[in-house]
Amino acid sequence: MDIRSIIEKSNLNINKEQIKYNEPMKNHTTFKIGGPADCYIIIKTKEELKEVLIFAKKEEIPVTIVGNGSNLLVLDNGIEGIVLNIRIDDVKFEEDDENIEIKVGAGYKLSILGQKCLQNEITGFEELSGIPGTIGGAIIMNAGAHGKEMKDVVKSIKAFDYNGNEHVFLNKDAEFGYRTSMFKNNKYIVTEVVLELKKGSKEEIKEKMDEFAKYRKEKQPIEMPSAGSTFKRGEDFITAKLIDEAGLKGFCIGGAEVSKKHSGFVVNKGNATAKDVLDLVKYIKEKIEEKFQKKIELEIKIIGK
Repeated sequence: MDIRSIIEKSNLNINKEQIKYNEPMKNHTTFKIGGPADCYIIIKTKEELKEVLIFAKKEEIPVTIVGNGSNLLVLDNGIEGIVLNIRIDDVKFEEDDENIEIKVGAGYKLSILGQKCLQNEITGFEELSGIPGTIGGAIIMNAGAHGKEMKDVVKSIKAFDYNGNEHVFLNKDAEFGYRTSMFKNNKYIVTEVVLELKKGSKEEIKEKMDEFAKYRKEKQPIEMPSAGSTFKRGEDFITAKLIDEAGLKGFCIGGAEVSKKHSGFVVNKGNATAKDVLDLVKYIKEKIEEKFQKKIELEIKIIGK
């Protein structure tokens, strides 16, 4: 029996419009790359998430989690089983004399939260507000920009395990590191985060946000499909600088190109496949090791079959 028959015969209490079959993942990633997901379900509440996880466990169907699809390369053969797109996006502000706590769903976009903070004169999130992605994804990889990371503003995290049980983790439990956290091990699904920020001046917040947005527009290839920064920084080197020095800026394989604007980004210049990207990444890694004796690591996550 195929996955569609199993789901349609089940009693899943999820709106049929939230479920798609054989869904091209290139429609759901910022790279605009990726084969079909057997089943793609939009999750709007914790209750829906719990129900699907229990069902998938019972039916032995693999589950893959995505948010905004901004740090992902989905392989050309697509994704087996169920892909859950977490769109839990409630937001609530609680204020005391000094601090402001924001309780926010994992599906909430960082850019929209940045605007909310500006409207409510809340400071501390300006550096992170330009990152393309959702709160959940940003927690998993401890996203950062301009010297600030998610770990600097997180108080606690709610997450489900794959059996459908909810857990609460404090900042110290999350094992945050450079572009990593304990949530990267795929044992938990982030659903809600409590951030701790402070009151600020609207003018100063806007000035900082405008400055970071201008930097991003000038320095990063935001006009082309990509998965954000492709490679991690090295411990004692800047990866993009080495790629530049190796003469690889603008180098292409198929539809994948080392961005002419920023060598740390691989972009889709039109109809790139995941294979194009992987072949290009392999070539870059080999050239950097050959020329500088440095090993470079991917920042983007690769999923699929």
